[in-house]
Amino acid sequence: MSDAPGGSGHGTAGGSVRPVVAWAFSTVLFVALMVGGLGVVSLVTAQDVVAVPGFGDAPGMAGAIFGALAFAGVLWMLLRRPRPSLWGAVGTAVAAFLVYLAAVWLGGAVHTGDIVLAASVTGRLVTGGFAFVVAGAGLVAGWGGILLVRARGGRPRWPWERRDEP
Repeated sequence: MSDAPGGSGHGTAGGSVRPVVAWAFSTVLFVALMVGGLGVVSLVTAQDVVAVPGFGDAPGMAGAIFGALAFAGVLWMLLRRPRPSLWGAVGTAVAAFLVYLAAVWLGGAVHTGDIVLAASVTGRLVTGGFAFVVAGAGLVAGWGGILLVRARGGRPRWPWERRDEP
């Protein structure tokens, strides 16, 4: 049934991207959009993502890592379905957003021993717009991954490869 060597079933006859491939591409896209977006917001607003002395980088890195893991986990659950809904991208955005904030708060509370300071930093991530960059990255990358799986187009072909088509 496969047109391509290797028997993938996704040759010239058309078909979607395999869920594991879409998941990998989307997860990499999410991380790239999150890191790049946080940098751009920091540059435009002339503020550090976390600008509290003594807070350190570890809580922010933990937030990014756990936010990416939450995004990847929710997206994988969605992509395993036969025809995932595009509304699932909202779930990837919400999961990344909430887990990012929770990990920054928990990491900050453990690192500094001050839950109020950690809550203040987490609140500033929301009011400063940084947390919404994470949500936006989750929405765009999740939507893209779902679209890759739902698409029914085939691989790109050169004009001379289409001679047998009517």
